[in-house]
Amino acid sequence: MSKCSVIDTFPQFRTFWRTAQQKSLDEQINGWASNYMAPWPELLEKQRENYASEGEDWRHVAKERVFPFLTERLPEMERAYSNLQGLCALACAEAQEVLGFESEVIFVIYVGIGCGAGWVTRYQNTPAILLGLENIAECGWSDTATLKGLIAHEMGHLAHFHWRAEKEMPTGSGPWWELYTEGFAQRCEHLIMGQENWHMGVEEGWLRWCQEHRRWLAREFLRTVDEGEPVRRFFGSWYQIEGKSQSGYFLGCELIKRLEKKRSLKEIALLSDWRERMRAVSYTHLRAHET
Repeated sequence: MSKCSVIDTFPQFRTFWRTAQQKSLDEQINGWASNYMAPWPELLEKQRENYASEGEDWRHVAKERVFPFLTERLPEMERAYSNLQGLCALACAEAQEVLGFESEVIFVIYVGIGCGAGWVTRYQNTPAILLGLENIAECGWSDTATLKGLIAHEMGHLAHFHWRAEKEMPTGSGPWWELYTEGFAQRCEHLIMGQENWHMGVEEGWLRWCQEHRRWLAREFLRTVDEGEPVRRFFGSWYQIEGKSQSGYFLGCELIKRLEKKRSLKEIALLSDWRERMRAVSYTHLRAHET
């Protein structure tokens, strides 16, 4: 049976920030790590390791991209926090019912250093969804409907990993894995929400642009991978491609829908040849939109 629990660190952040916001950036960052994060060392280490794995200095990112904006984003964080009350358990139950799986889930609500608005991982040796209020506020995703879409997307990731773990199948890495798993999670968001919901598409015209550039996105992703360039500009909220951020979610979902023509969602989750399948369906998608 599914069981949802919430670790809520935001009250401690409020207390910390009341005095920290008057200090220098370096003091704020040091205090964030040594004071606010002190009760949750595993949470702190996950964030540090996330940047280390990408060859990034977490302190530099925090100083340039996060802490200078926390005070101005605090009202949006407060709004998101208020709307999250009760939403995690509700969205978790709905997602597991729609997708047909049961898993214990820990939600962690925190203010971090830009690792993501939502992040599926393991916390306390349990499947977990980390919800970073600083990124949620930055993206403008603080309303209830968008937050529910975000949680649905992350529950899609959790279902994907849950089904693969049941069959002792490994998760992957690299650009094709990212397109595969993000597309899968986005398709799950649609199914859970009962409509083609795009929580990342808050910018006016985002979806229309993606639809009109289907063929170009497929070609550009293939080119990017083949030339060994990073694909973060297709996915990261801090990056853009032709002025649009996170268009890779649209492309990935389009490819998953193509795979659904011959496979169930769970069969897609359990692909062993996901790299070859995603590349092949990318070419199919490109040819389908040739003019």
